[in-house]
Amino acid sequence: MLIYKILREDEWATLKAQGETDGSPADVADGYIHFSTATQLPGTLAKHYAGETPLHMLACDPDTLGDKLIWEPARGGDLFPHLYRRFTLADIQWSRVVELTEDGHQTGPLE
Repeated sequence: MLIYKILREDEWATLKAQGETDGSPADVADGYIHFSTATQLPGTLAKHYAGETPLHMLACDPDTLGDKLIWEPARGGDLFPHLYRRFTLADIQWSRVVELTEDGHQTGPLE
């Protein structure tokens, strides 16, 4: 199973340039990097990124993120993965652009 991080264009550019990041403004405010599972991702996109483009989806293997990845209850009581350390390029398995269509954000196939 993979987990997913969404970044805006400027956040993605910062991560690529610096090799690590504290994440989005919401991540910084909350003190951890927010991730979503494949089933949680549509809700995350609708709630936090409605109408935004371009967005970048970064896929990560939770087993490689170490003990700083904690699953905690969040929206609707679901357990969400939260990373309590800086997020690095090395954490990413793959990435792609999330397209915005008239039907909303299109992530393509998820694992």
